[in-house]
Amino acid sequence: MNLKQNPDSPAAGEIVVIEQRRRNLGGAFEVGRVLPFGKRRMVGPFIFFDHMGPLDLAPGLDRNVDIRPHPHIGLATVTYLFAGEVMHRDSLGYERAIRPQEVNWMTAGRGITHSERFERARVQGDHLHGIQAWVALPTELEEIAPSFSHHAGGDLPKWSDAGVNGQLIAGSAYGLTAGAETHSPLFYAHLDMAPGATAEIPGGHKERAIYIATGAVELNGTRYEKGRMLVLGSAASRLRALEHSAVMVLGGEPVGERFIYWNFVSSSKDRLAQAASDWKAGRMKLPDADNEEFTPLPDDPLPSWLSTRSSSAATNTDAAQGRR
Repeated sequence: MNLKQNPDSPAAGEIVVIEQRRRNLGGAFEVGRVLPFGKRRMVGPFIFFDHMGPLDLAPGLDRNVDIRPHPHIGLATVTYLFAGEVMHRDSLGYERAIRPQEVNWMTAGRGITHSERFERARVQGDHLHGIQAWVALPTELEEIAPSFSHHAGGDLPKWSDAGVNGQLIAGSAYGLTAGAETHSPLFYAHLDMAPGATAEIPGGHKERAIYIATGAVELNGTRYEKGRMLVLGSAASRLRALEHSAVMVLGGEPVGERFIYWNFVSSSKDRLAQAASDWKAGRMKLPDADNEEFTPLPDDPLPSWLSTRSSSAATNTDAAQGRR
């Protein structure tokens, strides 16, 4: 998929509405896919946005519902939970459970693999609800060394104001800065809004959006329900909660054209083809603590827009030590 950096950016007062599309990731596990979208492929550097749940997981959960080890390049994953627990393991050796109001920030760079498993749910059941976003790396940093960081407490500044409880997830907004190292100007925050509460949407960036995870809000006199992303123009915006609502606000500076294939993001088609070849040939290392299985490359042929040029030699990546 060719993701041009928003030639269709909305005018100052215009709003582009994106409704989530349900996607089954295996078993009973469904997500609401928001980005990328045909009429709006990216918002600043945000190139992918999935709404997980809300979903009740029963004890004895089938392992097929887990997200098995899989690869990434050229992006950072940002996982944030409203409820539940997910266990992260990656090829750098990190093993960390993420819980509500915490952040896992994983920079794939030149290559990383990881798994996301619902281990607490398997033992005692769980209520899962959260967001996973991907942030495209700037072109000059697409091949940086992979890294992982977990953030909680003071790394994620909180504030309360007239019925709004806010938490900054990444970047800078509302006069605050979150702890994760970002690689381009952006902001990402969670607003828990009481009925009738109002909140400003941060300005100062070319591209901005809100996502209504729960509840309903009013913007410019129009009501919008949960499951919708509103991509905004540059004009100042203020939203009002019509009922108790969880709203994600996000945005940032454009990073340029990107191509996306499966779990890979790059400014180069050839680099995507190389990553696909490396994964299919078993040249990307699995997490040491989760190396018994993996997610195979899709059986479908590579799309026609993607170059099939690939090397038989392993790429020089931190993840290229073989999975078999």
